[in-house]
Amino acid sequence: MTTDVLSSFEIPTARTLFTRGAVARTLVHQIVAGLPVRMRYPDGLIVGGGGEDAPTLDLVRPTALWKRLEEHPKIGLGEAYMAGDWRVAEGTDLAQALLPFAARMGRLLPTPLLRMRRIVDRAMPIGTRNTLTGSRANIEAHYDLSNDLFAAFLDPTMSYSSALFDDARPFAGQSLVEAQHRKIDTILDSAGVGPGSRVLEIGTGWGELALRAAARGADVLSITLSHEQQALARERIASAGLSSSVEVRLQDYREVSRDVDGAFDAVVSVEMIEAVGEEFWPTYFSAIDELLAPDGSAVVQAILMDHDRFIATRHSYGWIQKYIFPGGLIPSLDAIREVTGRHTGLQVAGVHAFGEHYAETLRRWRGEFLQAWPSIEGGSFDETFKRMWEFYLAYCEAGFASGYLDVAQVTMRRA
Repeated sequence: MTTDVLSSFEIPTARTLFTRGAVARTLVHQIVAGLPVRMRYPDGLIVGGGGEDAPTLDLVRPTALWKRLEEHPKIGLGEAYMAGDWRVAEGTDLAQALLPFAARMGRLLPTPLLRMRRIVDRAMPIGTRNTLTGSRANIEAHYDLSNDLFAAFLDPTMSYSSALFDDARPFAGQSLVEAQHRKIDTILDSAGVGPGSRVLEIGTGWGELALRAAARGADVLSITLSHEQQALARERIASAGLSSSVEVRLQDYREVSRDVDGAFDAVVSVEMIEAVGEEFWPTYFSAIDELLAPDGSAVVQAILMDHDRFIATRHSYGWIQKYIFPGGLIPSLDAIREVTGRHTGLQVAGVHAFGEHYAETLRRWRGEFLQAWPSIEGGSFDETFKRMWEFYLAYCEAGFASGYLDVAQVTMRRA
């Protein structure tokens, strides 16, 4: 990602030629008037319902910001942050500034305007459909950026999914490694993984779950579409002396065959369903059903949103899909129940939700990312990339902290 990316979000004028962003400016002023935040213009004008200690957004180029928001409300705010049109004031944390907006997501605009969302919503680009070839391109766009990039802000387990902290103790006193191991062990326990278990992992990450499953005496087949992840996962597994127990393939879940690979006692998949795409959810869960032994268990750790928000946003294209996870879509628990009920013999046997743990995980990742930035910066990782990832991590943190997003380990067994 270089500064050339700015050409992909130059301010369009087709919709804003007449209003020049005035509509967006008026709406945002109305929104922030009822929120505990402040917006400060370059001339010192302050608007918003927050007091002096409230999170403050400094508008660097307000006219550019209003035009971006008016052109595409779901993408413009993030693009404006990437371009430097706005920033948080000194002493304000970016996630805390976004939190009041996330807490009222879906209620920020008047109902009549929400009913007109189709006028400004854009559909997912056809090129990001999660076909066999599309999925590979979508995964490579994010996960093959650089293993060194991810290593710079992840903990030593290289786990890029929500940790699970001990609720009986303050989160601040717990290491991320400890919490990531708790997350993995809870998944393996729920799936009944032990000595002699045959385990299929859909979505390798960088191999930590496969390592811990193999350490229990399981035989693991782990699949990924990321060349970078496969290479490092294999290296880590070999260093642990577990290569005979773990196979890491560059393979799509649709390409694993029961005829070739047999049945598995456990199928686990950690935060991979978000990259599947709604049209392929029946295929994804059917594959799990087909590959699972008759008395086996499957555990899917999934980012979730409320069903009404899923219905309202399922066909729209947002900043996260454009810049971070092409082809991505977050399901609801109701959607998972509906798809598995219609297309498989599986049923949800347990749900362990822990969204506030993801907010803490993301807060730590963002802190590490910003601290490590001097060692990351260079080449394709420029200031625009830094602002993009800072916004991404803070945006997600605010989503989980507000309850707009959740994460859960969903255990499934046959009825």
